[in-house]
Amino acid sequence: MKTIALVTSTLIAASIFLSANIANAKPAGMDGNYIGAGISAGTTRGVGNSDDAVFGGNIQGRYAIPQAPVSVRGAVLFGGDATAIVPTLTYDLPIAKNTNLYFGAGYSFITDGGENTQLGDKDAAVITLGAESGVSKNVVVYGDAKWAIDAYENSSGDALSFQTGVGWRF
Repeated sequence: MKTIALVTSTLIAASIFLSANIANAKPAGMDGNYIGAGISAGTTRGVGNSDDAVFGGNIQGRYAIPQAPVSVRGAVLFGGDATAIVPTLTYDLPIAKNTNLYFGAGYSFITDGGENTQLGDKDAAVITLGAESGVSKNVVVYGDAKWAIDAYENSSGDALSFQTGVGWRF
């Protein structure tokens, strides 16, 4: 029992010590809000003849919650037969000066159900993973992947799309 207590207390002390050092070395990351535009490519297809992969554009934005590592984001993916509107909540992880990785979840609302978009042809839950970096005072570049789960009407298939773009930070 003494060995377990000793190992446990040693691990706790080590984690506190290492956490303090990591906190001091934490990169600044990117703050602020932005809106941007770019390209978007759906890489999957459903089972229907009209469910081809879709290439188009995107408009994306970020609102950073003050004093918290989370952001509210929105994306509009267009260029197919319908438009996907994707609000998400993300956790932002600073990895370098003016640069974040982000991941989170949201929902894809298809404007015309049954019509193809980069994220399938029906409303679906979405997981997102991306990166953003401030390249100057007001210019941001971003890129992400969006995975829509069970995103096709006639199958249980998922949809995957990739976005990239340039934004104006304010």
